[in-house]
Order: sequence, then C-alpha cells, then structure tokens
Amino acid sequence: MEQLNFTKMVGAGNDFVVIDNVLKVKSQAFKGFEKIAKKICNRKTGIGSDGVLVLEKSKRADFRMRIFNADGSEAEMCGNGLRCAILYSRMHGCTSKRVKVETKAGIYEGDITGKDRVRVKMEEPKDLRSGFSIDVSGKKIRANFINTGVPHAVVFVEGLDKIDVGIVGSEIRHHDEFKPKGANVDFVEIVNSKNIKMRTYERGVEGETFACGTGAVASAIMTALSSQFNKAHSLNLKINVHTLGGILKVEFQKIDNKIKNVYLEGETKEVFKGNIIL
Repeated sequence: MEQLNFTKMVGAGNDFVVIDNVLKVKSQAFKGFEKIAKKICNRKTGIGSDGVLVLEKSKRADFRMRIFNADGSEAEMCGNGLRCAILYSRMHGCTSKRVKVETKAGIYEGDITGKDRVRVKMEEPKDLRSGFSIDVSGKKIRANFINTGVPHAVVFVEGLDKIDVGIVGSEIRHHDEFKPKGANVDFVEIVNSKNIKMRTYERGVEGETFACGTGAVASAIMTALSSQFNKAHSLNLKINVHTLGGILKVEFQKIDNKIKNVYLEGETKEVFKGNIIL
C-alpha cells in the first residue's frame, strides 16, 4: 500500500484535491492519475471532490496544472481549479508576483487580490454560436455555445431554481450537437445588467456542481452578447455570477461584438491536508 499526500482546496464551492509534485521538496512519483482520480473523488469511499489537480514542473511557466475529473477523464482547463492552484502555490513557496500556470488549454496568469481571493486572466473565447435550437426530450430548447477553455452550452431560463439540472443537463451534455467531446451545460437566469444566476452540469463530474469558473465566464459573455446588451457598441463589463457556492466576478471588454481582456475572480481557500492510502 502507498500513501498519497494531498491538500483539499475550495474555490466558490468547487472542491479539488491538490497533488503537489513540484513545489514541495519531495516529489510524489505517482502515475496513472486517470484511475487514481476516481478513487480520490468518490465522496463515499475516497476524499470527495469535483476533481484532482496535479501540479508538475513546467519549462514555460511557474508550474503545470493537470486536471482530472471525478470520472477519471482529463480536462483541458478549469477556472476555479486554476484559482485554487494559484493560491496553493503562493502558500507553499511560489514567489512570483503574477503566477503563470501551464495547462492543456494554454498559459494562464493570476494573482492574489485580497484575503482568500484570486483573480486570473482567462483566454479570449472562441467557437461562439448563439440562438440555435436543439431537441431535448421532445421539446425545442434555444441554446448557445462557447469555448472558454473548455466547451460550454449556455441556456437562458426563467425560474432557475425549478430546473432539473441533473436530468436536463445530462441530455444536453450528451446531445449530438456537441459531439464528440460533449459540453458543460450552464443554465442562466438574468437578474439585471450586473447580476446573473447560474447552475452548471459538468461533464467529467457527470452531475451538478456548486460552481464552475469557465462556466461563469461563458455565461457572463453570452449574457453580454444577448439582445438586451447588444445595443452597446463598446463596453467594459463587470458581471456578478451567483452560483450555489458563492459569487464569481467576471470582467471583460466587449468591442464590436468581440470579447477581450477576460478576468475571473472569486473566493478560494485551503480546507485541510492529509494522506490517502491507495
């Protein structure tokens, strides 16, 4: 039997197990995290988390972050996971003023903006498609698609609290429209020009999570591009995204319907440390 040391982190309700293979003096040379993640993330027989963050050495940044979902699949990026990794690194020896992190989706930068708050610069969105219809359980649903590091389907609703995110989200996540990779699904209710509410079904977790960083960015951007915002030619926007786990702040510029300078900010904290027997 082998023991794996870990740190539990939470970012706006998303919880992650951090495996440090770069910042600590003694590296834990474990392989096969696709299988290990399933055990670690199990909330009955493991530690319990939405995902596992494995920190490794990088030649291009302060460190490399790999993200393994609860089902063992490896994700391209994770906004709240990124914020957790940056706070962890600053708490455990990284001295960079702005921390650079290598991911499968590219290089990201972030810094600490206050007590337990981390702000990261996100990549500009791509593959935007808006206002198309998909068939879900025999009903037509108006959907939007955007990639904010990972693919997201964004669906605007009224009465967000009444949505069965587990059932409807699963069907949209596996819909032919988003094959072969599928998509995270964000259900969004617009409160006003500065606030939206969001619930997310995450692929890889295969269920609803308390928050989603890339989903918050996707939801805020698609809100800004919706009809009630489109009259503005150029805007500096700040949108508060209310999730089950807390409020995430998304900032960006909208210039001629193009999105630039995207930032994600929110609460992040270390919860506990321990080890698990594998």
